[in-house]
Amino acid sequence: MSDLTALNATRRSADLTELGDGAHVDVVVIGGGITGTGIALDAASRGLSVLLVDKHDLAFGTSRWSSKLVHGGLRYLATGNVGIARRSAIERGILMTRNAPHLVSAMPQLVPLLPSMGRGQRALIRTGFVAGDALRILAGTKASTLPRSRRVGVPQAVGMVPTIRREGLDGGLLAYDGQLIDDARLVVAVARTAAQNGARILTKVSAAAASGTSVRLVDELTGESLDVKARAVINATGVWAGEVDAAIKLRPSRGTHLVFDAATFGNPTAALTIPIPGEVNRFVFAMPEQLGRVYLGLTDEDAPGPIPDVPEPTPGEIRFLLDTVNTALGTALTTVDVKGAYAGLRPLIDTGQGRTSDLSRDHAVIESSNGVFSVVGGKLTEYRHMAEDVLDRALAARAITAQPCRTRNLPLVGAAANPVATLRTTSHLPGSLVARYGAESPNVIASARCSRPTDQVADGIDVTRAEFEFAVTHEGALSADDILDRRTRIGLVESDRNRAFAAAEEFLATAY
Repeated sequence: MSDLTALNATRRSADLTELGDGAHVDVVVIGGGITGTGIALDAASRGLSVLLVDKHDLAFGTSRWSSKLVHGGLRYLATGNVGIARRSAIERGILMTRNAPHLVSAMPQLVPLLPSMGRGQRALIRTGFVAGDALRILAGTKASTLPRSRRVGVPQAVGMVPTIRREGLDGGLLAYDGQLIDDARLVVAVARTAAQNGARILTKVSAAAASGTSVRLVDELTGESLDVKARAVINATGVWAGEVDAAIKLRPSRGTHLVFDAATFGNPTAALTIPIPGEVNRFVFAMPEQLGRVYLGLTDEDAPGPIPDVPEPTPGEIRFLLDTVNTALGTALTTVDVKGAYAGLRPLIDTGQGRTSDLSRDHAVIESSNGVFSVVGGKLTEYRHMAEDVLDRALAARAITAQPCRTRNLPLVGAAANPVATLRTTSHLPGSLVARYGAESPNVIASARCSRPTDQVADGIDVTRAEFEFAVTHEGALSADDILDRRTRIGLVESDRNRAFAAAEEFLATAY
C-alpha cells in the first residue's frame, strides 16, 4: 500500500488474513483510545511488531468525551501534586510544538471579575495564573506558543465573550491553556502514525481472552476468531480495564458537557471560565469549538455500576452546568438553548474514600497474575508519557530488546514535519479543514474521487464531502457512526447528525 498511514476496510482484511491463526507479534495492545494508540505508536516506532485491537472503533470510549483541552496541570499544582503538574505542562509543550502543533492551539480563558467574586478569591485566581506561567516556563514552553496571563479591562472582556454579564463587571483575568481541535482527531492521528511505523490497527476486533503471552481475537463483523501469540500484552481499555483483568478496581467518574450554538454566547473568542461556588480550584468552562459550537463543562460525579458503552448526562448535571454558567451571563440560558450533550467516564483508581473530584489523576501500571500489563488512570494530556511508562515496564519484565522511546520528538500525521505532509499551500482551502488536518489538508482534497469534494456534506455543516471520503479511505471509518460521531463530531447535535447521515451512507457504499 503506497500510503502507510491509510486505514480502511481493505487494509483491515489484509491484516487479518496476514495474521492468520497462531501469528506471533512482539506487542498486542487492547484498546483503541488515546492511551492504547499511544502505546502502539511508541512500540512500533521502537522497531517492534505491534497489533492494536478495539472491539468498537478508534476513540470509542472516554477519549472522545473530554473537554478537548491539553491541560498544563495548574489544578494539580493547587492541590500540591507538583509531579503531575510539571509532567502535564511538559507534555502539553511537546504536543503543541513537536507532536501535534496542527491540532493544539492556545486557548484564552477569561475569568470575569464580577461583584460576586470577593477580593480573596480574585487574588487566589491571579496567584494561580501566575503559578501557571511559572509552570509553562519550567516546562520550556515559550510565551509565543502560550501567552502570559494578564488582567484585561471591560471592553476587552466583553469583546471576547459578548454575552457576559455587564452589571458590576470589572474586567477579567486572562490565562491560556492548550486546546485540541478535537480529541477523537488526535486519537486517529496517533493511530495512523502508528500504522505509518508498521503497527496493525484493527477496529471491530475484540479480545475475548487474554494472557501475558496470547490473545484470542474475534472479528466482530464476521464472528471468526483467531489466536495471536505475543511477547507482551497490554490492556489499555480505560474504564473497561476490569473486563480484561477482574482484579482491577476502578471508580469511574462522570464528566458531562453541554453543546450550544456559538451564537448563543455571542460567538466568543475566549473560554468563559467560572469558578464553581464553594470550590477552591474547580471551574466550569464555556469553550468555543469547531463547527460553530460552544461546549460547556464539566462535572465530576460518581458513576457506580455497569459501564455503559455511551454514558448519559443526568438532569442534575445539566442543571448544575446551566446554573453555574448563568452566574456570569447577562441573559440566563435554559435547556431550550442546549443543542446536545455528552458524558464520559474517567477511569480513576479506587482508593475507597473521598469525592471523585479529589481522587488522583495519576496513572498506574499493573501486572496481573496471568501476565497481562494494564495501564489505568491518567489524563489525555499525559498519554505519551503513560505509553512510554507502561511499555518500558513491560519490555523490561519480558526482557524484550528495543530501541529507546522516540515519541517525544515524533511528529504525528498532519504535522508539517511528518513525511506524509505535502509542500502544497493550504491558503486556498477551508480554514476548518486545515484546522482538522494540518499539513495533510491538500491530500484530503487531492485524494478525493467523489463529485463536488469541497462542498459541505449538508447545508450549514462546516465539513466537506472530501473529509467524509477520507474518513473511509484513510481513517478506518467502517460505519456511519464512525464518520459522524468520531471522525467528525457532527453527531454531537442530533439534528445535524440526521442531515448528514445520507452523505455518510453514500461514501460507505461507494468507497470500494
